Amino acid sequence: MGAGEREAGRTADGGLRRARFAVAAVFAVHGAVTGGFATRIPWIQSHLDLGSGALGLALVLPAVGSSCAMPLAGRISHRLGSRAALRLLIVLWCASVALPALAPGLPALCGALAVYGATSGMADVAMNALGVETEERLGRSIMSGLHGMWSAGTLVGSAAGTAAAHADLDARIHLGAAAAVLAVLGAAACHRVLDLRAAGDERPPPRFALPPRAALVIGVVGFCAVFAEGASLDWSAVYLRDVVGSDPGAAAACTTAFTCTMALARFAGDPAVRRFGPVRTVRASGVLAAAGGLLVVTARGAPSVIAGFALIGVGVAVVVPLAFAAAGRSGPAPSQAIAGVATITYTSGLVAPAAIGQIAEASSLVTSFGLVTVLAVGLVAGAGVLRAPQRTAVPAKLREPSQTE
Repeated sequence: MGAGEREAGRTADGGLRRARFAVAAVFAVHGAVTGGFATRIPWIQSHLDLGSGALGLALVLPAVGSSCAMPLAGRISHRLGSRAALRLLIVLWCASVALPALAPGLPALCGALAVYGATSGMADVAMNALGVETEERLGRSIMSGLHGMWSAGTLVGSAAGTAAAHADLDARIHLGAAAAVLAVLGAAACHRVLDLRAAGDERPPPRFALPPRAALVIGVVGFCAVFAEGASLDWSAVYLRDVVGSDPGAAAACTTAFTCTMALARFAGDPAVRRFGPVRTVRASGVLAAAGGLLVVTARGAPSVIAGFALIGVGVAVVVPLAFAAAGRSGPAPSQAIAGVATITYTSGLVAPAAIGQIAEASSLVTSFGLVTVLAVGLVAGAGVLRAPQRTAVPAKLREPSQTE
């Protein structure tokens, strides 16, 4: 290999590394928007004088908006190219976080939350599709770490939102400022992501289409993981209080332990995948999650139950990133497959908290988390579907990021 070829190789490798860091920054921005908004929901409820039922109805709209809009992400990327599409969608997503606080009443709030969900879902699909493509070109697992950056961004956004709430800052000011700052950061990060362009003779993807069958099967595995995640995140503190009889401080510590272990496990997930592969990693993760669920439903001491929820967090942390990666490799339309998996996992996150509550009301919270344990075992059984075939053709051309753009 000549000096020129070596230099070209180093330049290409450097471009891929910069693209990886750039898409990681986009994941962090996306998470920061989510975390910041979640902390101001009580302010919005109080400001609009909403009851629990009305607020619950409104909070369904983000999932509805996401599910309806996700299939459009592939079409937007086809028309604009992946870089411009992600820049547009992440800026729209950041801007949308200011809308709910500006709503004058419940109907406007529902509309704002639908827009918030739609922009979130489209940006989610676009950034995961670019993450999968970057992973493919690097030749090593990075998706778990990217989702770890999303978790880190969520923690940063929620910390800033908590500080704003404690300072009694008007949410319209807080979320408006957050929208502006995060939109600038997101747009800047997009400058270095991969720029994929559709071939001239490539047909645009349909506006709406059912996900491929392979994506549906992969989505079931993601459903199990997100169900356990949503159930644990929303109900772990209640479980400690009502079943174990813990004080509020211990109950809050359980939720914190779950969130932190998930984030740490995601950062540690890529080395595990590189060494053991996605199937063995998810099988081991499922065993950990099932062991955690079993500990939750059998133990009666607070330390043991908190440890059980922490194990669930470790066990489910890498599943969704690997499900997105497998979907992106499962066929010639990665955005469509990723949108299908994302829709299934979003639905799981929406269904899980309500399902746990209904089962608990009919029986007990212990029975509810018995179901979580069963679904964790499903991760072990279904891990094989993540061994997706490699794409045989890439229906897009890569234009390397340049200094002049």
